[in-house]
Amino acid sequence: MPCVLGNNQKNTLENNDFPGRIQLNPKNFTMKTIFRIALMMVFVLGINTVAQSQAKFGHIDTNELLRLMPGRDAAQQELETYARELETQFTAMQNEFQTKYQNYLENESTFSELVRQSRQRELGSLQERIMEFQESAQEDLMRKENRLLQPIVEKARTAIETVAKENGYTYVFDMSMGVVLYAEPGDDLMPKVKAKLGITQ
Repeated sequence: MPCVLGNNQKNTLENNDFPGRIQLNPKNFTMKTIFRIALMMVFVLGINTVAQSQAKFGHIDTNELLRLMPGRDAAQQELETYARELETQFTAMQNEFQTKYQNYLENESTFSELVRQSRQRELGSLQERIMEFQESAQEDLMRKENRLLQPIVEKARTAIETVAKENGYTYVFDMSMGVVLYAEPGDDLMPKVKAKLGITQ
């Protein structure tokens, strides 16, 4: 069946709400989410049975570590550049649709039935392509974020675990999660992890 633009579609378009604007603001991709998922755990080292009195506790703020990680700024810049490219393409597609739709509205009364149906199918096809691009762009941006983040996350994880093992820590809590309601005073591993990573800030 041909895709016909009904009254509801016309009203929606006139309100500039259809197709929905793609959410590709590169500032939304601060890389915190995946990083926090990757590190959102208590690093448990020495899983053998350990008496509570022998346990050694440490903590670190992974948000602060992420901010200081080598390569983080370059990854963020690359991600923002790519997001802007996708946003530019999406905007161009929306503008094309709006132009063709406005032309359709202005000249609809002069169209023969055959031309009217042809224009409706053209607009319907363009609608579908815009929505498909929106969905694909979001997925593609997330894949790129994952690819850029993975080396940074792994490097941070390795440094935390190495420092913890070298210094005999049984548990290392991520203080940026806000999930530790109470704990006996422990050691902040940030200085040693920064040193392990060569961070001087």
